Amino acid sequence: MSKPDPPQPPNPYATAAAQTGTNVATGVANAFLNNVNQMTPQGNLTYDVTGNYAWTDPSTGSTYNLPRFTATQTQTPTAARIEAQNNASKETLARTGATQAAKVENILNTPFDPSGAAPSGGDANNILGVGQAQTSFDPGWDITRSYGPADNFSADRQRVEDAMMARLNPQLQKDRAGIEQRLADQGIRYGSQAYASAMDDYNRQSTDARFAAIGQAGDEQARLNQMAQAQGAFQNAAQAQGYQQNQGLASFANQGLAQQLAQQQSGFNAANAQRNQYMQEQYQQRNQPLNEITSMMTGSQMQNPNWLNTPSSQIATTDFAGIMGQNAALQAQNYQTQQSAWNSTMGGLLGLGGKLGAAAIMSDERVKENIVPMGSVFAENADGERKQLPISEWSYKGDPARHVGPMAQDVEKIDPKAVRKIGGIRHIDPRRVMGGIMRAA
Repeated sequence: MSKPDPPQPPNPYATAAAQTGTNVATGVANAFLNNVNQMTPQGNLTYDVTGNYAWTDPSTGSTYNLPRFTATQTQTPTAARIEAQNNASKETLARTGATQAAKVENILNTPFDPSGAAPSGGDANNILGVGQAQTSFDPGWDITRSYGPADNFSADRQRVEDAMMARLNPQLQKDRAGIEQRLADQGIRYGSQAYASAMDDYNRQSTDARFAAIGQAGDEQARLNQMAQAQGAFQNAAQAQGYQQNQGLASFANQGLAQQLAQQQSGFNAANAQRNQYMQEQYQQRNQPLNEITSMMTGSQMQNPNWLNTPSSQIATTDFAGIMGQNAALQAQNYQTQQSAWNSTMGGLLGLGGKLGAAAIMSDERVKENIVPMGSVFAENADGERKQLPISEWSYKGDPARHVGPMAQDVEKIDPKAVRKIGGIRHIDPRRVMGGIMRAA
């Protein structure tokens, strides 16, 4: 059995050279795809390779021959005749323009005189001379913010209360004397329970009568307050009415000023429009001869062929360096997998060898169960040939402990001397297997 060999990394210079060659070849192919010859009714556009340019890659020293294209435009016979006729017309117009230029010289030597234009509609002072807008007006008298006397009719309320009490108190005293006499006639003496109950009823009645008099006095105070409040509200309503009337007069005056301003501005704009029209007519008379000469000097233009925007075709560049990198990564991953399997096998065999010493190990697949393949490692037979030896995880029948290692039948195919039968069951010689592993390592 042998330990797996690490993969050989790709040569970066060879990878770079291959990537550059791929890019150059793709660029040349794209150039041939996109340089499309065009044939139109006015002429033709053709692309031809007229040479090569030798370019050397500074990193690898490789030289590439890059084609050089030449674009050629040719007219159709009809288009060539039309261009000749246009050139003849241009020559005739140029001679005529030179003759007329002498006449135009007199026009340019005469200064432009705008004095014949209509006068403007006036200046800004005339427009603003409509008077000043009214920005304030008489708001009327001051707003009534309080009403009634300073004590809020408290004195009036007190006079009403005193008058009612002066009339009520003699009657209450007379009633009290009558109750006391009645109680005395009945033999109810002062300080008894019956006397206190009778006098308590009298006191409640007299208190209610006094409270009623006080309430009537308060009603009179409230009535006087309401009358004063109504008077203040009436005064404020009259002030608001006067305010609105004065505001309406001011607004009417401002509307009249605005109407007068709009009328004057309309007249100003109409006069200016008339003046501008006159000036445009004078400019037109002055510029028309110049435009005619310019047109004759310029002449008609030859129609050029309309070339189509041909669709651009691009061949994607092959990522050669990326492919090489992925391949190297996969090889490294496979190497890690094989190295892990080899380490697991070494650990399993060394563990078994340590437990059993030099004795043969029972490894016949017939005495195993729950076999799970884990991969394979390279093994070397007596002739030096490298072969793959399958490795599995398994348990002996009746024993739940898990082990890792090869089957005796697979070891026998590679090295028959490493396997022997004991009681009809195949066993492997750990010294021979481990010795082979150590030699391979």
